[in-house]
Amino acid sequence: MLCTNVPSMAMKEKNKIGISACLLGEKVRYDGGHLLDRFRADTLGCPEFECGLGVPREPMHLEGAPDAPRLVTNNTQQDHTKQLLTWARRRLVELEGENLCGFVFKRNSPSCGVQRVEVYNEKGIPVKEGVGIFARLFMEHFPMLPVEDEGRLQDAKVREDFIEKCRRSAL
Repeated sequence: MLCTNVPSMAMKEKNKIGISACLLGEKVRYDGGHLLDRFRADTLGCPEFECGLGVPREPMHLEGAPDAPRLVTNNTQQDHTKQLLTWARRRLVELEGENLCGFVFKRNSPSCGVQRVEVYNEKGIPVKEGVGIFARLFMEHFPMLPVEDEGRLQDAKVREDFIEKCRRSAL
């Protein structure tokens, strides 16, 4: 996750918004790439990278029940769920000290997607009912913190609403 500062109108200081590292140009995606967007910026990491999975790495997806999926590699079917959960629980405790006022996650990511992430059922058919493993834990741990997926922030109204929620959260 990465942190960026958002000016606070009320406090004349900057508030931190967490953001997935790949969205800020960090080459942490499974294919060694990034998804840099100039709207975003500063530092925290990528759950899959930070939990010890290499770059580049085999693509992964969610499998099983949408409310408790497993993180599995596409070709070799290696299950990395436990590794990601162990890291995520530790990371959430660390993030308590960051005084975040919001978080931007990577759309459709098996670790960071906020909504409509594909989860493959027992027949191998994807259903768009999942939430990324880290994103789910984050939202459970910080239920009052505004979160958004980067794809929706392309809409000016959604972006304005999110920033306003973050400002209110920081008060």
